Amino acid sequence: MPLPKPPATKAAVLSPVDFEAQAAPRTDRKQRVKTRAEQPEAASLDLFDGATAVPAPKLAPKARAKADPAPAPARAPATPAPVQVEAPVSAKAPAAAVTPPAAAPVAPVAQSTPRTRRKARDAGPAKLFVLDTNVLMHDPMSLFRFEEHDVFLPMITLEELDGHKKGMSEVARNARQVSRELDALATEGSLDPKEGIPLAKTGHKDALGKLFFQTTLVEIKLPEGLPQGKADNQILGVVRALREQHPGREVVLVSKDINMRVKARALGLAAEDYLNDKTLEDADLLYTGVLPLPADFWERHGKTMESWTQGGHTFYRISGPLVPALLVNQFVYLEQPGAAPLYARVAEITGKTAVLKTLKDYSHAKNAVWGVTSRNREQNFALNLLNDPDCDFVSLTGTAGTGKTLMTLASGLAQVLDDRRYTEIIVTRVTVPVGEDIGFLPGTEEEKMGPWMGALDDNLEVLARGDGSAGEWGRAATNDLVRSKIKIKSLNFMRGRTFLNKFVIIDEAQNLTPKQMKTLITRAGPGTKIVCLGNLAQIDTPYLTEGSSGLTYAVDRFKGWPHSGHVTLARGERSRLADFASEVL
Repeated sequence: MPLPKPPATKAAVLSPVDFEAQAAPRTDRKQRVKTRAEQPEAASLDLFDGATAVPAPKLAPKARAKADPAPAPARAPATPAPVQVEAPVSAKAPAAAVTPPAAAPVAPVAQSTPRTRRKARDAGPAKLFVLDTNVLMHDPMSLFRFEEHDVFLPMITLEELDGHKKGMSEVARNARQVSRELDALATEGSLDPKEGIPLAKTGHKDALGKLFFQTTLVEIKLPEGLPQGKADNQILGVVRALREQHPGREVVLVSKDINMRVKARALGLAAEDYLNDKTLEDADLLYTGVLPLPADFWERHGKTMESWTQGGHTFYRISGPLVPALLVNQFVYLEQPGAAPLYARVAEITGKTAVLKTLKDYSHAKNAVWGVTSRNREQNFALNLLNDPDCDFVSLTGTAGTGKTLMTLASGLAQVLDDRRYTEIIVTRVTVPVGEDIGFLPGTEEEKMGPWMGALDDNLEVLARGDGSAGEWGRAATNDLVRSKIKIKSLNFMRGRTFLNKFVIIDEAQNLTPKQMKTLITRAGPGTKIVCLGNLAQIDTPYLTEGSSGLTYAVDRFKGWPHSGHVTLARGERSRLADFASEVL
C-alpha cells in the first residue's frame, strides 16, 4: 500500500500560550461543578489564590454555613489561605452548622439560588388535616392544596358527599368532581389504609402528603349535650380520637362552617378556615393601579433620563430605584406646588429601565367622551384605559358614585357609534338580590334582565340628556339608536359563546366567583374588550368575601399584563349626600 503524499505547506508553530489554550479547553458550568465535587481540595484552591481571595457569592446565613465547609485541621498547614478567609464566616455561623455531613463542598453553591424557590417545610412531622364536607364541596381540588401535609377523610364525609351529588347546582357538580378525584386515587395501585395514598400519584406534583380514609370505628368522646348522631359532631369525635392516637402530631380540622370551628375550639381542638381560595388576606393589599411618585423623583432619576415626543405624547425612559416597583400599565403621578403636574402610565419595562407615557387629558371639554369629562385624577386614568384599543381587559373598582358605569358606557358608545371599533355593547351582571327575591319574571331574556339593569337605564338617561341642541325628536332618535346597539345578556347562558368585536361590560363583578369570572373572560374573541366594574364593599353573595371574590381574583392575576389595566376610583362624584353617606353609614 503506497504512503500518502506529504503536505504541500508547513504547519504553523504553536506558541506556548496557544498550546495551553488548546490543551485546556474551557469546560461548561455543570462539568466544573462536578470536577470540584470529586476533588474538594482543588475547589478550595480555585477560590483562594495565595493572599488574594476571590469574593464568594453572597448567600443567606443558613445557605452560607452549608456552602462553606469547615476547615479540616489536617489540611491547614498545606493550604493556609482558605483557613484564614473561612474563619470569620464559620465564626458567625452557629456551631451545629459548622460541621456539615461529609459531602461535596461546592455542590450547595450551585443550588443556593434555584429558579423556583419552594416554601420552606415546617419543622417536625407533617400535620394531619381533617377535611369537613363543605370544604370539598367548596373547592373540589382542595385535597391537593396542603403541600407536604397529610389529609384525613372521615367516613361520614363520604356519606355526605354521596347525599349531595344529585342535581345541577354548583354544589352537586363539585361533589361529583370530588368523587371522581377520590376514585382515581383509590383505584391506581394497591390500597393500604395504614400506609395512606400518595396524593401526587394522579399528577398533582405540589401535593407531597398522603390521603387517609377512616376504616375503623373510633370511640367518640364528646360532651353529653351534643347529639351523637349529627354529622358535625361525629367529625369532631374523629378529630379528638386522632389527636389521642397521634400525640406527637398536630391534628387540625378544616371547615368552612363557622359554628363548627367554634365548637371545635370550645372542645380544645385545633380548627382552621379553608384559606386557599382567598386571593388576598386583606382587601387593603389589593393592587390599585395607581402609584404616587416621590417628591425627589426628578433629582434621583433625572440624570440618566431620556425623553422624546411621539403622537402627541411625551415619553420618559427612566432607570433607578423606582423601576422594580413598577408594573406595565400602572399609572404614576407627581403633584408639586408651583410646578406642572406629571400624569403618566408605564408603557414598557425592559430589564432595569421603564418607559413612562404621558396621558390624554379627558378633563378638558375638547376631549369629552360622549359628552362626559373626568372630574378627578382617577377618572382621567380610567378613561385613558377605556379608550385604549390595545387594552383588552379593564377593571374598575370604587365606592358608590365614583362614575364607573357612566364612564364605561360613554366610552363604549363612543367607540361603537363614532369610531366603529366595536359592533355593539353587551352588558351582563349577576342576578343576586339585595333583599328577598321578587319571584318569577315573565318575558324574554332581555325583559327578565330589565329589572336588574336599572343602573344602565339611569346612565343612558344622563348621556341622552347631555345633547341639548338636538331637541325632543333628536333625543328620542338617539335613544333608539343607542338602545339598538346595547344587548343585555344573562350570565346563565354564557357557556360556549364567543364574542367577536364586542364591548363587554360586566357590572357588579364583585358578586362573581373566580370560576364564573374565568367563564366570562374566556368568552372573548378577536377584537373584544371586556370591562369589569364592581365595589368590593357591596358583596351580596353570601359565600363570597372581599378576598375570595372573582373581581379580586381577576385584578390580582391580570396586573402587569401589557394588555390589561386596573384603576381604583377614590372619590365619589354622585352627590354630596351620597359621598357623606358612604363615609358615615
